[in-house]
Amino acid sequence: MSDLCQNRQSRPLTRREMLGSSSAGFGALALQGLMGQEALSASALSPKPAPSLARAKRVIFVFMHGGPSQVDLFDHKPQLTKDDNKPLPFEKPRIVSAKTGNLLASPWKFSKHGQTGAEVSEILPRLSSIVDDLCIVKSIYGSNSRHGGALLELHTGSDTFTRPAMGSWVNYGLGTENQNLPGFITIDPSGSHGGSNAWSSAFLPAHYQGTRIGGKGRGMTVPFIASPLKNRDLQRRELDLLKAMNGDHLARSAGDAELEARIASYELAFRMQMETPRVQDVSGEPEAVKNLYGLDQDNTKKFGEQCLMARRFSEAGVRFVQITHRYWDSHGNLRKEHARLAGEMDKPVAGLITDLKQRGLLDETLVLWGGEFGRTPVAQGRDGRDHNPHANTMFLAGGGIKPGIQYGATDEYGYYATENRVHFHDLHATILHQLGIDHKNLTYSYAGRDFRLTDVHGRVVRDILA
Repeated sequence: MSDLCQNRQSRPLTRREMLGSSSAGFGALALQGLMGQEALSASALSPKPAPSLARAKRVIFVFMHGGPSQVDLFDHKPQLTKDDNKPLPFEKPRIVSAKTGNLLASPWKFSKHGQTGAEVSEILPRLSSIVDDLCIVKSIYGSNSRHGGALLELHTGSDTFTRPAMGSWVNYGLGTENQNLPGFITIDPSGSHGGSNAWSSAFLPAHYQGTRIGGKGRGMTVPFIASPLKNRDLQRRELDLLKAMNGDHLARSAGDAELEARIASYELAFRMQMETPRVQDVSGEPEAVKNLYGLDQDNTKKFGEQCLMARRFSEAGVRFVQITHRYWDSHGNLRKEHARLAGEMDKPVAGLITDLKQRGLLDETLVLWGGEFGRTPVAQGRDGRDHNPHANTMFLAGGGIKPGIQYGATDEYGYYATENRVHFHDLHATILHQLGIDHKNLTYSYAGRDFRLTDVHGRVVRDILA
């Protein structure tokens, strides 16, 4: 515990912390004691040793913004096809996003794939080909039917309050493996509901928040990453002078955590200016790898570059990388839009998982794919589906998750999760568990209480663990 807590300001441990935890001693690491005005010292983002039970070292979250339709991608419902345009034979939820009508059959065919015979839509041919590497969870559900609230619930564990993002909690709990890079990077999050709240550190120290890579095409980069000083030696001398001046001021003060953090942030920014552009640059990758991600095709090139960039950052030691693909909100024009979006996403995501596996990285990298909710089996008009937080399909791969399985189930039309239901809190608890963290012990004291990603909920879904 002393190794973890050195150079950190902390409060006295609670009785529960002093007694430790039954979860392989992880509670005894006293993450609850890593407190408040935490300076960005050399140790603040240093990698923290996870217990031996950790199966994953890092996470790549492939976020499908807008809510892809589970009944058109992974959750095949033959009864929905049989009863097309008939009324739903049971009650719709009391709270809905918009008015809906009769049942709407999927316009696409499903077929079985892999040794497990998982049924996948024809618009996902590449993911179909690697289905034995996926754990498809068909019983995800949340609490909010609106984009903003549902997105925040998935990202932060709360749909009503500003809370730290999942990546910030992971960064806080485990630190970053590469001291020249941030511990949490989000690629192209602009335009997402929830804005920066989806990748902020909220009340956690600011250095745990996500670092945004935004812009378009070749101009996509970390803001202000380019130095106005072209001479690297001159910039180093300038920073050394600034560091000396700030150091003198710090020596005269009775400890100033904010000033310490600023000094360290300047140093991190200097290192990032060298490291980040190099890691982000995918141009030097072999052509076969680029083609695996779809960089040779117009419709997959943009998202393929982002998925390849995510692999490079993850391989370089960034603890949590998120990529965002949008916009799956098909209230109308379902046939055209879902076909287009699936075409953009299918090859890059399959390429990412295949590439990680070929490099021997999939076992230690947990890939999560999915959106903030699913969609209704009943129609808006005759070519659209409404939001549906009651049934959502997501898949996981690698990171000690059992491959080639389908977990959970929905009713015969796909409206409600009915079997082995998995709330977002359960999903978060399971991800943390694979990283070696007991979600009940990864806490932070703020405003008079201890907070955690799973709030007062969550259970590890052990049935999907390898």
